[in-house]
Parts: sequence; structure tokens; C-alpha cells
Amino acid sequence: MARLQKEIYCKNALELAPLLIGKLLCRKIGNQTLKLRITETECYLGKDDTASHAHKGRTPRNEPMFEKGGITYIYLCYGIHHLLNIVSGEKDSPEAVLIRGVEGYNGPGKLTKVLQITKNLNQIDLTKSKEIWLEDDGQTLCYTQSTRIGIDYASEEYRNKKWRFVVKNEPKRK
Repeated sequence: MARLQKEIYCKNALELAPLLIGKLLCRKIGNQTLKLRITETECYLGKDDTASHAHKGRTPRNEPMFEKGGITYIYLCYGIHHLLNIVSGEKDSPEAVLIRGVEGYNGPGKLTKVLQITKNLNQIDLTKSKEIWLEDDGQTLCYTQSTRIGIDYASEEYRNKKWRFVVKNEPKRK
């Protein structure tokens, strides 16, 4: 197994999102390391994407999106769920891939809860961290594309983009 390196994270979010399907999301908690296969992603592609947090400009909340790819962007959604995004692309080109599901846990809030991912892990370098990282074990999974979820506020053009990637024959939901 190999930890993903900086080069892959420099791709734009639309390229990176399907590449992350089948990769392992790794989280060290105490003496245990959990490795769960990514089964669902969504991409958020820059300032023009009206579903993106970067659409209305740079803020303290979305600052990680403006960094070079390879770090985490974690935010609190509805005051309840922490959501994990992987920043992609070049510096000052705000893009990210939301990790929506991992094997056994579908839903971005469920996976962060089981993996104990909070804002304490915001802006972590995935290529160097001993707490959270991504690995490639060579397994590839077939996936389908569909529209993103929960972005009713976005323009019709961006609501209709098929920027969600989901493993075919998804494992049963918990």
C-alpha cells in the first residue's frame, strides 16, 4: 500500500473526485489505525461553482480551499456534522472533494463520526500526517456519476452537473 503523494492532489477536483473512489481513508485513533475504502465523493470546482463554499469569496471558514491540494478542509454542517473535504488543485484556485461515503458508512457525517474527524484535523497535510491520510492498495472500483446532494441553493446549471461519484453495488448502509 502506498500513501497518496502531492502530485495526485494537484489535479483539479473534477479529476481527483473519481480517482479517490476505492482509495483507503486512514485514521489513527490511539493505538488503532482504521482504514475504510472510499465509496462516494463529490467535487466542488472553484469560484464559479455556485455550490462551492468559495463561490462568494475567501472567508476564514473556507481558507483551506485556497491552499495547494493535499490538505484537509473540515467544516461543521448544520451545527452538528463535521464534513471532510480533500483540497485539490493549485494554490488560490479553491477546489475540494467532499468524501461522502466509505465502505460501511454512507453519509459524510456518519463517516466523520466513526473516524472521530473534527475541525481539529482541519488543514492537515495528508502527505505527512500521522493522524489522517489516504492510501492506494491498487484496488479499482466501478462507479456511476450523478448530480450532487443537498445543494438546492446552487444555480440550476451547477445543480445539474454530474459531479458526484458513487461505487456501483454500494455496500449496505449503516
